[in-house]
Amino acid sequence: MGRIQARQFAALIKQGNILYIEGPSGGGGVSALRTMGMLSAKPAGLQLKMIKGDWTERSGHHAIKSWLSLSTSRKLDIRLVGCQNDAMAMGARKAFGELAGVQEREQWLKVPFTGCDGGTKTGQEWVRRGLLTATVVSPPTAGLALEILAKTIQTGSDPPETTPIAPWSFPTIEELSAKHPSAS
Repeated sequence: MGRIQARQFAALIKQGNILYIEGPSGGGGVSALRTMGMLSAKPAGLQLKMIKGDWTERSGHHAIKSWLSLSTSRKLDIRLVGCQNDAMAMGARKAFGELAGVQEREQWLKVPFTGCDGGTKTGQEWVRRGLLTATVVSPPTAGLALEILAKTIQTGSDPPETTPIAPWSFPTIEELSAKHPSAS
């Protein structure tokens, strides 16, 4: 998921600063894996300012409010806000939407906001509505698990030890590049 998100970043901006909201360090390794994947695929021209959240919209909101209170935050030319899940991305967007200055608020809300998880009624819907620019879809596993269980029962065979499920970009990297040609 992190590698796909890095490809989204590259499709959206050619170079510049990204404000990146990570999940908690103790999140079962998910946050660390997403960060590691993103860093492994991030183009050299993109610099990160990393802050922490806890997977909730409220934490994304709080992280941005806290970051904005720092004297150095407004000196950075942030070109993209990337978050390790869609809820934190929406919280971040809401925090920027609450800025008192109309010009500053409008400027921030023009910045691309990206997330991960890509639920059909959350992340994907927020992208369709223009609230997020992109998300990385982590496909649901329940249906596949039931298929594997049914096949195991029908055939009497052991289920596979692992079954990889590939995430994907929503919209596709090609669609993002076409919508943001200056980044290509």
